Amino acid sequence: MNQAFLGIDISKKTFDVALLVKNDTKTKKFNNNKQGFSKLLTWINNKKIVLSQACMESTGTYGEALAGFLYNNEIPVSVVNPARIKGFSQSELTRNKNDILDAKLIGRFCKLMTPSLWEPTPEKIRVLQQWVRRLDDLIAMHIMEENRLKVVDDYLKPHLRGQTRYLKNQIKKVKDIINKHINKHDDLKSKSDLLQSIPGIGGATISQILAFIGDTSKFKNAKEVAAFVGLNPRQRQSGTSVNGRTRLSKTGNSALRKAFYMPAVVAMKCNPILKEFKNRLEKAGKPKMVIIGAIMRKLVHISYGILKSGTAFDEN
Repeated sequence: MNQAFLGIDISKKTFDVALLVKNDTKTKKFNNNKQGFSKLLTWINNKKIVLSQACMESTGTYGEALAGFLYNNEIPVSVVNPARIKGFSQSELTRNKNDILDAKLIGRFCKLMTPSLWEPTPEKIRVLQQWVRRLDDLIAMHIMEENRLKVVDDYLKPHLRGQTRYLKNQIKKVKDIINKHINKHDDLKSKSDLLQSIPGIGGATISQILAFIGDTSKFKNAKEVAAFVGLNPRQRQSGTSVNGRTRLSKTGNSALRKAFYMPAVVAMKCNPILKEFKNRLEKAGKPKMVIIGAIMRKLVHISYGILKSGTAFDEN
């Protein structure tokens, strides 16, 4: 039987696949639902091949069900950062783009790069992630309505005030749900208690950490966590002609990165380790935003170290 690799380009309602077998490529479109998953499995089985690996981009919630289906049917599947696929496309000098071509591209990436395999997120973490994302959405909507309230005519203000009150109430309810969910699970509660020992880290950031980086086994070291959040430095230097400023890569979880901003601002004043670190950077002439970015990264490192070791924060 021939070995094969499956590239999957997923969207909300459908997904396109490209099956790479030796020098041949077969393509097909399926509905992004249980019936479509079953038809995909039948289509693969009818090809009389050994499917070495399937691969798709990480696209929020659109691909989770399909990835779980493949995993449950013992098909190795990878869910990769879209930035990696984009970089691979650029390396091939790809000029055209559509769903079928994207599926073929992902299939070639899978065959050549053999990315690490995906495993389903435990239900308690998946539930926490969904509530944390919901809280982010509600906060964003509340801010939007508050901003509108400042500029609309008077006859609209009573309506907007009602909206902001409703959203504020929903934010409180979701925060309570998140806290109860964390307290209900002993391992999440113990990790939450450890993170609370870090000066500057509050409840909102803790829920983000537990939802997205609480499982330290997913990362080899603290640098990987910082890269996942998008707080790793990105240099822009080449020879003598290019000497750009080092910036944060910002290639990572934007909501999690945002969650570390205010804790960093607070930690500069109350966390003895980071207060000293800030003073050193100031003496070196670093700009304010560079200092905040560096402290955000340090907070990520500290959070990872505390979760990894199971030991509360100790300034010594």
